[in-house]
Amino acid sequence: MKKNFSIFLMIVITFLLQSTFHQVLPSSLIVPNLLLILTVSMGIMRGKKSGMWVGFISGLLTDLFFGTYFGFTALIYMYIGYLNGFLFKMFFDEDFRIPMFFVGISDLVYNIIFYIVHFALQGKGGFGKFFRTTILPEAICTVIFTILFYEIYFAINKKIHAGEQEEQQSPWLRR
Repeated sequence: MKKNFSIFLMIVITFLLQSTFHQVLPSSLIVPNLLLILTVSMGIMRGKKSGMWVGFISGLLTDLFFGTYFGFTALIYMYIGYLNGFLFKMFFDEDFRIPMFFVGISDLVYNIIFYIVHFALQGKGGFGKFFRTTILPEAICTVIFTILFYEIYFAINKKIHAGEQEEQQSPWLRR
């Protein structure tokens, strides 16, 4: 129960931080996709199920407050978290280069899907310009911020995992 609350708290704090970036910075500046960093990180550190749920809840919050199509971001983030969960236990969690790579790929995929749904299907072209001015700069910005945020998420996950291990070993908590 503490694990779920801690992860939910991470989602809410990350959402508030990302929302603050959008409010403080001018709309012309690219901001990092912190919820995507969290989703990919939880998938890599905790597995498919955690990545999926973190992605779904993160996307749902995004859709609720900023989305055009309710459930769209939740669905995409859910798949991103689930797919990144396949990397669970394949790499060392301490190495931040793997998450940086997969955050970059995930951000590119998310933004390309976003472009298709919001612009291409409505007949608004210009993918090359959108890629140069929005998709690529956001991916680069998000990858750079992954260095800092992955370290924070890794430290929090380590404490959560230690708490889980402690609960399992305590004879007073067993039934």
